[in-house]
Amino acid sequence: MLWQEDGIPIRSLSTKCGLAITSLTTMLERMENQGLISRVQSETDKRKTLLFLTEKAHALKGEYDSVSDEMGSIYYKGFSEEEITRFEECLDRIRKNLEEWQKS
Repeated sequence: MLWQEDGIPIRSLSTKCGLAITSLTTMLERMENQGLISRVQSETDKRKTLLFLTEKAHALKGEYDSVSDEMGSIYYKGFSEEEITRFEECLDRIRKNLEEWQKS
């Protein structure tokens, strides 16, 4: 997610990933300890902490993409492009339903 949007606030990342901030905080601490992310206080809103990938993390993107592609070929084996699209649309609808349910 951070490769797609560097400098994202923790709350936004939590929403996009569907993870509670408490769960995400633990993961982020581990990532920071491994030198993969840095936290920077927003200059426009001091209450916000923004997350940035480090050079070390950016160097891992090729490896991440390779593993991601391999996993996709494993779990989508035998599926047509139409089936994959339909499946992902259904998952997106489920995610949206859960988000609406969580708001109520």
